[in-house]
Amino acid sequence: MTAKASDVPSTAARLALEPHPEGGWYRQTWRSPVDVTLPDGRVRPTATLIWFLLPAGDSSAWHRVASDELWLAHTGEVALELGGSGAVPEAVERHVVGVGATQVSQLLVPAGVWQRTLPGEQEALVSCVVSPGFDFDDFALHEG
Repeated sequence: MTAKASDVPSTAARLALEPHPEGGWYRQTWRSPVDVTLPDGRVRPTATLIWFLLPAGDSSAWHRVASDELWLAHTGEVALELGGSGAVPEAVERHVVGVGATQVSQLLVPAGVWQRTLPGEQEALVSCVVSPGFDFDDFALHEG
């Protein structure tokens, strides 16, 4: 997806982020040089790291990743819903990722658990560490 320059949030432009298929903006900033072979034969880096920007009022679609994902807060806050690991997501937990007194600054989303972000009143910037490393082959969007 290519966004017009006028549609790119200033933080996304400054950090050279691209639109993410789930919503929001991202860029991979690190990929471990060490690979691991998983029990099913897939080869992945041991970990990857991205910037993830969620502009004010934006949200992400329900999605899941086949690896553990650790969210790390930088600026703003992100309301993150976890939807279990069934065939379809069902909102069962809600966390606010941020650096405020009532927020969590780090949150682990276990492998295979549905997740989505909810719209916020301000821009939020987080990092996400995925281990074993992220690959779009291991990513599923919920269509519905």
